Amino acid sequence: MYRVGTLAVLLGVAFSASSCMGPTYGTDKTATKQLVDDLGDSMSIAPKKKSTALAYQPRGTLVKPADPTKLVEPQKNLASSENNPAWLESPEQTRQRLKQEADDNADDGNYRSPLAVSVTEGKVKSPEQQRLEFREARKIQEGRENKRRFMSDPPLEYRKVDDPAKLTDLGESEASKEKKRKKEAEIAGTGRQWWQLWD
Repeated sequence: MYRVGTLAVLLGVAFSASSCMGPTYGTDKTATKQLVDDLGDSMSIAPKKKSTALAYQPRGTLVKPADPTKLVEPQKNLASSENNPAWLESPEQTRQRLKQEADDNADDGNYRSPLAVSVTEGKVKSPEQQRLEFREARKIQEGRENKRRFMSDPPLEYRKVDDPAKLTDLGESEASKEKKRKKEAEIAGTGRQWWQLWD
């Protein structure tokens, strides 16, 4: 009996010590203590405490002017006003305006509609435009640009080399390597490899 009591005391001390050292998760209770409290509350037969009534303040009455006939006119909503000069056109309104403008100037030979210009220049480019775009693309490909296009590009000082000829040096061609390999094989004699014991 003495051993059972001692064991119960030791278990109680260990349980309380472990509950003191556990994490609290932002509350004043550890996880073990919270679990015990929750289990105790779920098995409790005592009636639940009634929640205290909220301190509700009634809403104040409306403040009315002394003379209701002299009210200030509300300000116009500029965001939805059609007469606002700063209001931007919608794409549909812009297209309709440009179509009307093209119809009005149909007899004028010098008039070029922005709609027609955007369509033709977007598809067909002059040789000079194509040449410039090709040169820009080559600059980007060879890394000769003097600016960073993307955040992933290395800084400009990392692109500097001591000898610019290194950037255009492609090294020895594969054809010359093949010729050199064949000559070395002929010089070596039979051309057999070390693992070939017979022809």
